[in-house]
Amino acid sequence: MDIDSRISSFLQLGAFLRNRDEDENHPFVRMLSEASHRASSENPWFIPEFITLSLNSLGQALEKENLLQWAGTYLSGLQSLKKTGAIGVVMAGNVPAVGFHDFFCVLMAGYKIKARLSSSDRFLIPAMAEILVQIDPRWREKIEFMDGKLENFDAVIATGNDNTSRYFDYYFGKYPHIIRKNRNGVAFLDGSETDVSLGRVATDIMLYFGMGCRSVSKIYVPAGYNFDKLKEKLASFAHLIDHHKYANNYNYRKSIFLMNKIPFLDTGLLLIREDPSVHSPIAVLNYQYYNNLDDVTTGIQANFNSIQCIVSENHLPFSTVLPGKTQFPALWDYSDHVDTMNFLLSCFSQ
Repeated sequence: MDIDSRISSFLQLGAFLRNRDEDENHPFVRMLSEASHRASSENPWFIPEFITLSLNSLGQALEKENLLQWAGTYLSGLQSLKKTGAIGVVMAGNVPAVGFHDFFCVLMAGYKIKARLSSSDRFLIPAMAEILVQIDPRWREKIEFMDGKLENFDAVIATGNDNTSRYFDYYFGKYPHIIRKNRNGVAFLDGSETDVSLGRVATDIMLYFGMGCRSVSKIYVPAGYNFDKLKEKLASFAHLIDHHKYANNYNYRKSIFLMNKIPFLDTGLLLIREDPSVHSPIAVLNYQYYNNLDDVTTGIQANFNSIQCIVSENHLPFSTVLPGKTQFPALWDYSDHVDTMNFLLSCFSQ
C-alpha cells in the first residue's frame, strides 16, 4: 500500500468515529458498539462514558487537517522507505484504546504490526482494525493480534509500568525498541485561574478515573492556596464515586490516611494531600506548594522522566498543554516525548 492509500484509510476511519451516531444500523457502528459493550462488561473501569470519550478523541485526531499536517512531517521518509518489517507492540490497557496511536504509527509507516493486547482492553482496537480491513482489504496482511509471547518481529514498542519495563528491557533490549514506563500529568496553578479554567483542570484530573498517563496526578500551587474553588469544580464528577471500584479505592486510601494521621482534604470524591511525588494512587491528588517559579521549574526538571504532560496557562520553560486538553492529544503528541514515527523510520535504516 502506498502512503496515499494509508492516509485515505485512516481518514475514512476518523470520519466514521466522528459521525458514528448518524446511522446506528451501519455495520461499522454495530461492530464498534458490540466491541464497546464487551469492553465495558469485561473491564469495569471502561464505563461507556469513557469509551465514548476515547473514540471521539481518536476521531478528532484523525480529522483531515490534522492527519495531513502530521503526515507532512514524515513524507520524505515515508516515500523513500524501501525496507519492510514487522513491529511487535505490547499495548497498555489503562484507558480505552490507549494503544491506538502505536497501532496507527506502525501501519502508517508501512510495516506489519504484531500486537499483544492488554487483557484489560481486548476488543476496541481489533474492532477498529476490522473496520480498516473493510475499508481496504489489503490491511489484513498487515495486522496480527498475538496471544502470549511476541515472536518474529524486527523492532518493538512496549508500554507498561516501572516494574514491567525491567522485564521488557531483558527480553527486548537486543532489538530496536521504545520501552515506556509510568508517567503522569502535572498542573501549574497560580491562583488566578477562572472558574472555566479550574473546571478544565478538574477534567484533566478526573477523566478515566485519573488512570491515564496524561491524567493530572499532581498540582503545583502557591503557598497559602485556597482549594475551595477547585473542590467546587471537582463536584461535577461526583457521579464517579458511585462506581464501586473507584469508591473502594477512595475508601481504602482514606482509611490509610486516617490510620497514619496523614493530613488531607476530602472532597467526597477525591483525597487531596501534600506530597512531592508525581504519581498518586487512584482517588488521590498530590499537591506541592511553591514560593516562586524557580521552585516549580526545579521540581519539574527533577521529575521530568515521570511527567507525561504539563498543564498551564502561564509561561513555563517547558512544552505545556492548556487545561482541559490532556486527554485529547494530537497525532504529534508522542508518549514519553519520544517521536514514534522517527523511531520507526530509522530503526531499519542500517
